[in-house]
Amino acid sequence: MKVHYFNILLIALPLNILVSSPQKNPSITQKRPTTRLLCECELYSTTNYDNDPQMKSVIDNFNKQTQQRLHEYDERMKTTRQECKEQCDKEIQKIILKDKLEKELMDKFATLHTDIQSDAIPTCVCEKSIADKVEKGCLRCGEILGTAFPEFGLIGGTLVHSAAVNAATKAGMEAALVGLESVNGVSALLQENIKYLVTATNFNCKDALLESIEAIATPVCNSKPLITPVYCSIKSNTQGITFSVIKSKISDAAESAGYAANAKYAEMTSVGTIFSDPIVISAIVVVTIAVILLIIYLVLRYRRKKKMKKKLQYIKLLEE
Repeated sequence: MKVHYFNILLIALPLNILVSSPQKNPSITQKRPTTRLLCECELYSTTNYDNDPQMKSVIDNFNKQTQQRLHEYDERMKTTRQECKEQCDKEIQKIILKDKLEKELMDKFATLHTDIQSDAIPTCVCEKSIADKVEKGCLRCGEILGTAFPEFGLIGGTLVHSAAVNAATKAGMEAALVGLESVNGVSALLQENIKYLVTATNFNCKDALLESIEAIATPVCNSKPLITPVYCSIKSNTQGITFSVIKSKISDAAESAGYAANAKYAEMTSVGTIFSDPIVISAIVVVTIAVILLIIYLVLRYRRKKKMKKKLQYIKLLEE
């Protein structure tokens, strides 16, 4: 009976609350925590805080570290400020130069006539400078000399050699004629035909000279003339002179002709003779002119490149 009564009371109580809640204004008390400030403590009072030696040392240490860091920051900023200042000065100079150039161009354009018609515009004729003309002229001369001079040198060397050979052959033939005229009976036998006996191929060969003489003397000796020539008498050994004497004299004549030809060739091909030759002198002059033109071309080309580089830098500055 008691348990049921307790349950009934528990159920009745919420019902009473629900019925009576719209008619009452409940008061709710806020929970306020108890707080205590540091300033209320005597330990952290203003007098104790300023007079404390530990706090003074902490404050001094903090001030020193702060000042040191500020000093280091100022030192670092000095270089940065200097770089920024230089960069700003450069930019200012560029701006001033650009404004100045724009102003000059505007002044020049302002002086032009504004009523220009299409038919009044003159055609642009680019006049080349003297340096460009000389440079191209030197280049053309260098190309011509570069292709023609090797052939010219080859022709000159061939002419010098052929002239030396011809002179040596002529000197050898003259020496051979002089030697043959001293041979007993040969000049009397051949008379004026002796100069046709010596040629450019046999003047230094004793066997060839002997065969040429025999080819002329044999028919004469075999014909048995009334007056026997001395050469035929010597050959038949009627004069008491052996034929070996004639052979030795002909050999001496050929040998002397060879010596004379070699001496003349050496003389014609010596350094003094070569440099006194007009062909060699003209070749040296041509080489000297070619070298001078090459030097002028290189100098003008360097100056032109330098000028173009400066012009490109100026155009780049204007575009900026």
